[in-house]
Amino acid sequence: MDSLTPILNSNYKVTQIRSWISAFRLRTLPLSISGILVGSGVALYQNLFLLDVFVLAIFTTLSLQILSNLANDYGDGVKGTDSKNRIGPKRALQSGRISARQMKLAIFINVILCTGLIALLVYSAFGRVDFQNSFIFLILGLLSVVAAIKYTVGKTAYGYKALGDLMVFIFFGWLSVIGSFYLYSKTVDIILFLPASALGLFSTGVLNLNNMRDLDSDILSKKYTLANCLGSRYAKIYHIIIVSLALILITIYVCLLSFRWVNILLFLAFIPFVIHLTEVYKIDNPKDFDPQLKVLALSTFAISLIWLFIFSF
Repeated sequence: MDSLTPILNSNYKVTQIRSWISAFRLRTLPLSISGILVGSGVALYQNLFLLDVFVLAIFTTLSLQILSNLANDYGDGVKGTDSKNRIGPKRALQSGRISARQMKLAIFINVILCTGLIALLVYSAFGRVDFQNSFIFLILGLLSVVAAIKYTVGKTAYGYKALGDLMVFIFFGWLSVIGSFYLYSKTVDIILFLPASALGLFSTGVLNLNNMRDLDSDILSKKYTLANCLGSRYAKIYHIIIVSLALILITIYVCLLSFRWVNILLFLAFIPFVIHLTEVYKIDNPKDFDPQLKVLALSTFAISLIWLFIFSF
């Protein structure tokens, strides 16, 4: 038995590492930085781009998304929302691979990491002199930390009160795009509300797909999302409307810019979204919403990368 102990310990460590990687939900990370890519692309186009701000903004956003994922795992786990009735991938706490105590410790460590990255980002963007902007962005950063946790954690979790869509729209859209551009420019460009709203709507669409997939189990768990308030039929109509509106907003923004042939690449990037909407329209089984989560998230990330690429010219 003693000779097997190192092997057993090694297997346990590998299992734990895999469990934590699963809890981080890596597939959500590309979507989280899409707004940073768009805001940074505009800054690059206007010769305002700063590499240190870009790198820190990316790492800060990734850490906030991981914090949100861990907090969601914990919040839904302790509330019993992640039950056997849930269709989506099994969560770490739900499966028993990670304990509630371990998850709380991971959340605490991640809060410290997020706070440190936010402070570094603010200092890199505004330095020691611009106290007003530094203070405002520190507050916004801390609000982002609180929002990441409070989506499912606690009695006042806003994700259980049909407010998730609004918060995702604000944080993944307006704050991500306009906020990241402000870090470079120190100004608010009103026209940026068009692509910022588009990114917010795409991200809201991803959340709505998740909620349509889990509609029945969420109702049983008394998790009131906008999707189960609308019902499956109207939640699908709502989804088609917000994704279509996002494409319209991007079209308006591009048309307002000086014409360049390279901008046509953005319109070519609409194709996966159109295919996605046709597939969502045909879905009857809630399980079939799950693959479309990845499609919409990766399509949003792809159009953001194209955005950064075309604005580099």
